[in-house]
Amino acid sequence: MNKFIRNLLVSVFFLGYFPIASGTLTSAITAVCYYFFLPEFTITENILFLFIIVVISIIFVPIIKSAEKDMGKDSHKIVIDEVIGYCVAILFLPHSLMIAIYAFVLFRVFDVAKPPPIYQIQSLPHGWGVIADDIVAGIYTNIVLQIFVILFPRFFDISHNIM
Repeated sequence: MNKFIRNLLVSVFFLGYFPIASGTLTSAITAVCYYFFLPEFTITENILFLFIIVVISIIFVPIIKSAEKDMGKDSHKIVIDEVIGYCVAILFLPHSLMIAIYAFVLFRVFDVAKPPPIYQIQSLPHGWGVIADDIVAGIYTNIVLQIFVILFPRFFDISHNIM
C-alpha cells in the first residue's frame, strides 16, 4: 500500500497529525458524525454495523503494523482505533445527543485511564494492541451506557424509545 494512502487512513484523513490530543479530537469528530449522519439502527442494522467494525478492525491490523514502523509504536498519529472504539461504544444503543456525548466522555475516560485489562491488551503485538485496547474501552463504555439507559431512560431523551 502506498505510504501516503496508509497514513491518510490510519490518521483518519490526517486528524492524527493534530499536535494536541489527536485521539480526543478524532473521537469528538466521530461522535459528531454519529449524531448528525447516522440514523437510529435496528437490531439487524446494529449486527451488520458490528460485522463491519470487526472486518475493518481486521483489515487495519496489518496497516497499523506497517504505519508503526514509520510513526512509532502506538503513535498519536494513528487514530483509526479511536473511530473503531467509539463505534463499539454506541452499538445497540438508542440514537440521541446524550448518548453521543456520554459515549464520547466515557470512551475517552476508559481509553486514557486504561483500567484492566485495557492496559495489558495494548501490549498485544503487530497492531492488534492498538485496536484491541480501544475496542475494550468501547465495550466498557457500551456496558455502562446500556445500564444507564435502562435505569435512567428519561435522562437520555429516549424514554419513549427503549430498544
